Amino acid sequence: MEETDVIRSLAALAHGLRLQVFRMLVVAGPAGMTPGAIAEQLDVPGATLSFHLKELTAARLVTQERDGRNLIYRAAYDHMNALLGFLTANCCQGEACLEANATDCKC
Repeated sequence: MEETDVIRSLAALAHGLRLQVFRMLVVAGPAGMTPGAIAEQLDVPGATLSFHLKELTAARLVTQERDGRNLIYRAAYDHMNALLGFLTANCCQGEACLEANATDCKC
């Protein structure tokens, strides 16, 4: 992952509403969510949500797919995992530090 992609992704997530939307889409899984369902759950106007979904899409953190008359937004897990990999690539001086089921770094 390029550093510019990392910066763009982190900048997109550095806004409270966008972070909430992204986390909601991660929880929704492959089924994704429509903008209407997201707006209803977060109690935000459609125009506001549209702006933030556009930012998340531009950062490649979410994908958009048309399903008939609906747009479905999904978390881009491949990009999310690449971002996490970039952030942790040099953990423990480049040595593997997590056991298969561990939750804490052993540094």
